[in-house]
Amino acid sequence: MRNNYFSFKQFTIYQDKCAMKVGTDGVLLGVLAQVETAQSVLDIGTGTGLVALMLAQRNPTTCIDAIEIDADAAAQATQNVAQSPWKHINVQAVSLQDYAPNKQYSLIVSNPPYFVNSLKAPQAARNTARHTDTLSFADLLAGVNRLLLPLGTFWVILPHDAEAAFCTLAAQQALYPYQKVHVFPRADKPAKRIVMGFVRGKTSCAEQDLVIENEQRHSYTPAFAQLTAPFYL
Repeated sequence: MRNNYFSFKQFTIYQDKCAMKVGTDGVLLGVLAQVETAQSVLDIGTGTGLVALMLAQRNPTTCIDAIEIDADAAAQATQNVAQSPWKHINVQAVSLQDYAPNKQYSLIVSNPPYFVNSLKAPQAARNTARHTDTLSFADLLAGVNRLLLPLGTFWVILPHDAEAAFCTLAAQQALYPYQKVHVFPRADKPAKRIVMGFVRGKTSCAEQDLVIENEQRHSYTPAFAQLTAPFYL
């Protein structure tokens, strides 16, 4: 049974009210999204608030809004923010489709639901967090296009086999990848995740590989250990 909380070096994530617990996907997005120069950030589907808090730690001066369709998860994210050093994160219980702020963002991030036409779990909240019924890739990208500043960037983590379809849909919104990180669980395994950064307009794209573990389970590679060192205990 998973713990009801997960402790990082500078904050703790309580997760008993959230369908989706702390996982490597959120951590990867939190360490790879380029937040250093962002003046305003939107985290779509914040869940526990993990990614928003990681970005706040990396850039404490940026203004962060975080939205979450599940009311219980949004309440828990608000609690996690309140108990962290970064109180300026604004969490709202609202869907992306209904979110209408009077501003746009220099950075948008999302660890979105990605299961399409897959077997559902008994828990409705878990289905919302994992399946695209309430937030399809097309809806996500339309929302990003609406809310992203002209020179802003959008970062997302997805299953590796969703890369081509997602990029095709992104191009329909004039969003194109400028950076891709292919994530391998081990060097001898196929890539399972891809983290991508998008900008408006066609551009060259830098690509790199990231291996998470050595052959021994829970033994992290130097590259992954260096990325996560500011966060993992």
